[in-house]
Amino acid sequence: MTGRLSLRTLDTVPRALRPPVDPRALGIGAVHLGIGAFHRAHQAAYTEDAIAAAGGQWGICGVTMRSSAVVDRLAPQDGLYTVLADSGAAASVRVSAAVREVLFAGDRTADVLARIADPDVHLTTLTVTEKGYCHDPASGRLLRDDPRVRADAAQPRPGTALGLLVRGLQARMRADAGPMTVLSCDNLPRNGATLRGLVGEFVDLLPAAEAAALHAWIGDRVRFPGCVVDRIVPATTRADRERAAAALGVLDEGVVVTEPFRQWVIEDDFAGPRPAWERAGALLTPDAHPYEQVKLRMLNGAHSALAYLGALAGDTSIAAAVADDGFAGLVGRMLAEEVIPTLDAPDGVDLPDYADALLRRFANPALRHTTVQVAMDGSQKLPQRLLATVRACRAAGVEPRRTAFAVAAWMRWVWTDRTDDGAPRELDDPLAPVLREAVRGCTTPGQAVGRLLAVTEVFGADLAADPVVPALLTDALGRLTADGARAAARSVGAEGATARS
Repeated sequence: MTGRLSLRTLDTVPRALRPPVDPRALGIGAVHLGIGAFHRAHQAAYTEDAIAAAGGQWGICGVTMRSSAVVDRLAPQDGLYTVLADSGAAASVRVSAAVREVLFAGDRTADVLARIADPDVHLTTLTVTEKGYCHDPASGRLLRDDPRVRADAAQPRPGTALGLLVRGLQARMRADAGPMTVLSCDNLPRNGATLRGLVGEFVDLLPAAEAAALHAWIGDRVRFPGCVVDRIVPATTRADRERAAAALGVLDEGVVVTEPFRQWVIEDDFAGPRPAWERAGALLTPDAHPYEQVKLRMLNGAHSALAYLGALAGDTSIAAAVADDGFAGLVGRMLAEEVIPTLDAPDGVDLPDYADALLRRFANPALRHTTVQVAMDGSQKLPQRLLATVRACRAAGVEPRRTAFAVAAWMRWVWTDRTDDGAPRELDDPLAPVLREAVRGCTTPGQAVGRLLAVTEVFGADLAADPVVPALLTDALGRLTADGARAAARSVGAEGATARS
């Protein structure tokens, strides 16, 4: 095998595996901040299918902020990459051409801002993970004293996603380049409204005259619809790249692997033109919030629960964790007895069927989504994935024993420096120094629970004062510490029905 995937070699790829659109004829109409594997397997795939169905100059300028690695993989390939969708029983392979430009913001800041200000660009979308928003996950407010935020507000060459977005919108205003739709595709509660609020708080940090003008322009010309995205996209392995190369006949360093399932629910509130995403299977709706709550509390909540329990037990993948009857049973009962009763089902969605489908998707052995990957940044994920269910249960007078057990698994992950089999664990979290200090010197589960509940950036101020929650967490953390994750989960999962208090 010779050659690498690019426009030059694309004609050697089997015709059935080539993109459904002509990359050479595709102009850029969208900027995406955070061009990782998820975006390339999800929003970019929808966009390409929308172009194939209805046309339009909707090529994507993808921006990476953490490192140049994605640029190094995709730029030599003219933005082309393979989407490998594997059900476990069968796989499909197709080259994608939706990404027409890739930029590393670290050395191409001016070019990124110019793209956002380009009158031919009508969309700026984001997948920067929860921690990329520089906000307090418990309150949703901007971390105004964060040195990164302060630096971005003080100088015109920002380094954060929020800084890039605001400075790009400011450049667009000054260029009189027309309206813009900004679409957050991250797992935040009411992500559109949350991002709109964070943008406003960031603008407040600018000099008064600049802030007043930009506030007025954003209010008149920019929309922030909410959306819900769903597709499991684990890290690509060498074996995945080898499978793609065997199918294509050329090497591809940008392969993304995913599952056949995908979902995108988008609020129909745009400032200007957009791709015909509904022609690609997306759902346009007046309000995405009911779908968002289902996704965050069910899929993401279950994912996090399995990640911490599995990682503590030494399971390297989500598929391995859900194959454990004790873990699957506990999570299944958490969904059925504690999560689903807190939700209003969107039209056409059967929540018990959705729960069963989730566990089947998690069990897909082809995805190899690692427990440690899902477990990272837990302080940013817990409020919307698990603590929202805890609060909803308590408001209904329910004792969320199994959801509290999942939260305690995170606490155990923070408190211990070893998994149950003695392997060292690394705490990968933006609040790691705060969390380590909180549990420093703790000798009992009760002490660890009390210290962690006092971390208001994660838990707010209400849960520590709840008459039930601290005791549930202390009991669960005690079992996890004494018995290990497998035995403790099996015991708690088998106990009687969720109680009211």
